[in-house]
Amino acid sequence: MKLKGLFSTIIAVLCGLVVLAGYFVRLDLFVSLSRTLIEWAIILTAFAILLGIMNLLLVHFGKIRKKEKGVLYSLILMIALLATFAIGLAAPYFPIVTPVFNFTFRAIQLPVEASLMAILAVTLTFASIRLLQRRFNAFSVIFIITVLLILIGTAPLPFLGSLPMVSDNLRPFLAQVLASSGARGILIGVALGALTTGLRIILGVDRPYGGKNG
Repeated sequence: MKLKGLFSTIIAVLCGLVVLAGYFVRLDLFVSLSRTLIEWAIILTAFAILLGIMNLLLVHFGKIRKKEKGVLYSLILMIALLATFAIGLAAPYFPIVTPVFNFTFRAIQLPVEASLMAILAVTLTFASIRLLQRRFNAFSVIFIITVLLILIGTAPLPFLGSLPMVSDNLRPFLAQVLASSGARGILIGVALGALTTGLRIILGVDRPYGGKNG
């Protein structure tokens, strides 16, 4: 192992052990160090996101400079991103900008997100119907019936309105009991996977920070 890789491994293992000790050993030193390391990680994550946004701007700027297809959309994206970023930075320091920031979120971002969710619901319904055509079995039938019941219980039907039995009883049971149970199972699996990966990094088996695994 090269000296650089060994140094990175030692730092990663020590930081992981300190953060882990901060949760199980209730000493002020470990708790303080763990909290500091977590705050550093949050700052680094935010900086990484900022670098990703800058890379996105550079990519679209390159498309505009080369006059590729979709230049207008790239220009709109760059203007909207920079304007929103500037308003967000100025809002804490200039109270007069706060209403503009709130208007940007409520009148632009929130409707766009709601529209994307509506498109997602239609796409999932269409995909479930195609699923019946390709693979007709009991699970496919249960899936399409569940999707239809959720949609009917969420949005009122034309000329009929909402169905009390579906909206008040069946939909909450499907969403809050069955779906929540499945979501918890998935989250437990994700947590176990993250725990296993973290332990492998702490033990030095995997070294993603060095560009190569052990």
